[in-house]
Amino acid sequence: MTGPGATPSFRLAYVPGVTPAKWVRIWNERLPDIPLELVQVPAHGAQELLRAHGADAAFLRLPVEGTDLSAIPLYTETTVVVVPKDHLIAAVDELSVAELADEIVLHPMDDALPWEQLPGRPALERPASTADAVELVAAGIGVLVVPQSLARLHHRKDLTYRTLTDAPESRVALSWPQEQTTDQVEDFIGIVRGRTVNSSRGRAGAAPAAQSKDKAKPKRASGTGAGKGTRGGAGGSGGSRTAKGARGAAAKRGKPRRRP
Repeated sequence: MTGPGATPSFRLAYVPGVTPAKWVRIWNERLPDIPLELVQVPAHGAQELLRAHGADAAFLRLPVEGTDLSAIPLYTETTVVVVPKDHLIAAVDELSVAELADEIVLHPMDDALPWEQLPGRPALERPASTADAVELVAAGIGVLVVPQSLARLHHRKDLTYRTLTDAPESRVALSWPQEQTTDQVEDFIGIVRGRTVNSSRGRAGAAPAAQSKDKAKPKRASGTGAGKGTRGGAGGSGGSRTAKGARGAAAKRGKPRRRP
């Protein structure tokens, strides 16, 4: 439906680590007359931005607080531990959270993981951001547990990361204000869900899909002559004469000859 907040442009916010390029490209192909504006926000700022009408929708990490925001979970990220390349952890492909017991594990203020109990030993102070924590890892102060997308975002040549098999995982979702589900929001939801332009669930594609369905429906032949003609061709009098001739020929071939 069209909400009161509909605007001639579409504002899409996203948190660090999320790459919206694919969906933006599809939007520009399908809706070239409606500019899409990207707004990058801190990890914990997306929900506040939506409530302040600073964006029409946002890619953020769950959970979403309150019932005023709708959310569609999209995918779950792999959790990794970031370490210096010469660290002992770099020698293995993956490890468990318990194996971090003797490590100083940095816990930045914008941590994206839903920890019930923090692993390892705590640092004296919490870094202000994930970027600051990465700098501390490079300085040998400790290690950092983050979603893999953030490890890639803050990649450094002197650092590497390894998978944590039993760590909490971050879930990325598309969210928007429930009372502002505009036509443009519906269009973007369709793109994110992978609907085609002619999808019957899409706002613009519903009518063409119904028309194509009607065109594809075969028409019933009027009258009975066509039906009788078709049946006669297969099993009518012509078919019977052909069958009699075939039986006569078979009978002649099957008659034994008299010996002299």
